[in-house]
Amino acid sequence: PPAGKQAEHPHRTVYDAHHGTDLPGRKVRGEGQQPTGDATVNRAYSGLGATFELYLQAYGRDSIDGSGLPLDATVHYDEKYNNAFWNGEQMVFGDGDGEIFLDFTIPVDVIGHELTHGVTQHTANLEYFGQSGALNESLSDVFGSLIKQFTLGQTAAEADWLIGAGLLAPRVTGTALRSMKAPGTAYDDDVLGKDPQPATMEDYVRTSSDNGGVHINSGIPNHAFYLAATALGGHAWEKAGQVWYDVLTGGELKDDALFADFATLTVKAARDRFGAGNELQAVQKAWEQVGVRTL
Repeated sequence: PPAGKQAEHPHRTVYDAHHGTDLPGRKVRGEGQQPTGDATVNRAYSGLGATFELYLQAYGRDSIDGSGLPLDATVHYDEKYNNAFWNGEQMVFGDGDGEIFLDFTIPVDVIGHELTHGVTQHTANLEYFGQSGALNESLSDVFGSLIKQFTLGQTAAEADWLIGAGLLAPRVTGTALRSMKAPGTAYDDDVLGKDPQPATMEDYVRTSSDNGGVHINSGIPNHAFYLAATALGGHAWEKAGQVWYDVLTGGELKDDALFADFATLTVKAARDRFGAGNELQAVQKAWEQVGVRTL
């Protein structure tokens, strides 16, 4: 980053919808203000900060759009709302119903996941359908996981590679929403069913639901990232994450990219940035292991 780049800091505002659906709601905490008595507000605030820090410190990116976009979040959205989302302009968090899901501000990787949809929107803008949609989802999981690892100072070996650990209510049989380490193993529950994610192309799911399986087949590129990151070791944001970031923001990734297109670009990016060494080999081998061809 250019000189003085590190002086940037986030511009966060957290709002409370008080269980309504009008956005953004009432302002409850601004940038630099002290924590409130509401843990949900404070978790949202720190999650926005953790996301901002990873993108700035690791990649020299100033906020979601690269130009200091203020980060706004609304908490306590609707009644027992079982989701969190980026609406194109701001973050929105539900409280969960307490039966299946707890408060959606609990896992920092879920916050990072949703905000990364904003990064993708401002860069490759991957179409939210089929393989490009699964790549869109996977990139959110990759950087969501890296935000958690960065915040905790974890190496690839120390990370749990789960997305949304701590989000499932106690009665649910499962550990998280998804596993990058072992897609398909995150939960197996009588209400939620079994985690449908494949880890390799052999088990690719062809479906018309879920926008062509964007939350299902994302397990394949997720697993490729996990394999590359753990093969390289150390902090996953420094090498594997840098390669993925280079592809996301490099301008060559088409909005309708298939897995093979993305994989091929990661191989090119690994070579461009790190030369013909361990990084290139780890990336090539990772895609090979999940059955995605690279040119």
